[in-house]
Amino acid sequence: MDGRKRRLNDSVQLKLSFALSLAIFVVAIVAGVFSFLSAFNEAHELQDDVLRQVAQLMNSRLLSPTLPTTDARLADADEESRVIVQRLGEADPSATSVDAGGTLSLPTTLADGLQTLDVGGENFRVLVKTTAAGERIAVAQESEFRNEIAHDGALRTVMPFLILVPVLLLIVANLVRKMFRPIAALSRAIDQRAEQELHPVDDRHFPVEVRPFAVAINRLLARVGQSMESQRRFVADAAHELRSPLTALSLQAERLAEAEMSGLARERLTVLRRGIERDRSLLDQLLTLARVRSAADLPQSPVSVQRIYRRVLEDLMPLAGAKHIDIGVEGTEDAKVRVSEFDMIAVVKNLVDNAIRYTPEGGRVDLSVRVSEGSVELCIRDNGPGIPLAERERVFDPFYRALGSEQIGSGLGLSIVQTIAHRIGAEIRLDFTDESRQTGLSAVVIVPTR
Repeated sequence: MDGRKRRLNDSVQLKLSFALSLAIFVVAIVAGVFSFLSAFNEAHELQDDVLRQVAQLMNSRLLSPTLPTTDARLADADEESRVIVQRLGEADPSATSVDAGGTLSLPTTLADGLQTLDVGGENFRVLVKTTAAGERIAVAQESEFRNEIAHDGALRTVMPFLILVPVLLLIVANLVRKMFRPIAALSRAIDQRAEQELHPVDDRHFPVEVRPFAVAINRLLARVGQSMESQRRFVADAAHELRSPLTALSLQAERLAEAEMSGLARERLTVLRRGIERDRSLLDQLLTLARVRSAADLPQSPVSVQRIYRRVLEDLMPLAGAKHIDIGVEGTEDAKVRVSEFDMIAVVKNLVDNAIRYTPEGGRVDLSVRVSEGSVELCIRDNGPGIPLAERERVFDPFYRALGSEQIGSGLGLSIVQTIAHRIGAEIRLDFTDESRQTGLSAVVIVPTR
């Protein structure tokens, strides 16, 4: 019960539907009761008019009250619906009973007019009238039959309420749900956006009450976009400014290596050169990350996957050769994807670079492509340690590196891959190459064909 109340208080749609339904229900009950009573009283008035008309016919001598007979037609007639017409004082105690078609035992002292009397344990509606000839007549009808007729008539009057009110409640609930549909559509549209999609929401089709909310969201998206652009510009500018001094340091270290020095000095120079190279690689990764995050609409044209593989292998073959890693492309099958060539090179290069770095010396790295219905799968497999299941979500975070890793890296490679994949609508799946031993990494990039 508390859950329903909390849900009702939290939902404007439910609250509005409940309030409108309750108002309609209360108004329908009041209107139904009023209509029922009005129709019931109106039916009694009509029945009283029937008694008056019969009395008027008697007064005009168009009808003449006679004592009933035990005719077979009276025995077969509906005694409840018959109208009894008699002169006051005509009742004979030994005559036929009322149920058998006899007259009523009415006192002669009854006043003129309509009245309800209890005769023989049954209620009768009786009209007493004095005719122009001075005779006093009584026109009567059983009350139970009158009430039954009035009740049926009143119920038929209320029947439309009983049928239409539930239909009206369903219509109101459906209308309220449709009125709130733009808000639900707005929430779904914003929720399904990628982190880079900060374009304004089209608020032209929203109701006037919802439009300020959409305008506020657009202003917030604009502020967030400006903030993210400032951050990207700062990272790119900082990385660009740092490249020149690092390049100068690298050149000076190379020139220093040509000079004569002691073994200890040369060992420390080697460590320095490695640090400089690591920092240069980090800056390159930062520039690449800033570039892929800021490039929203790169030109898209059919790109050969095999061509991408060849270009990446040309760049990374020296790194693989230094570790004696067997690297190559499996099969000759090729496929084309409609994405930016820069994006595909960045994705494949970062995945292959990671595979080479984490694969032990003498290991193996295989690249392959497979075409399936509606997509192209780019797969890079290695026989390294792989990525544990618990870390497969975090490895895409910037600067995150797996615990116990001794490899030199920036921790930005997979973050760059995921950023590009989100922008081009691709999906990344990480798995073990050897499921039984849970070793090796199989990185599959599923690019939809368009």
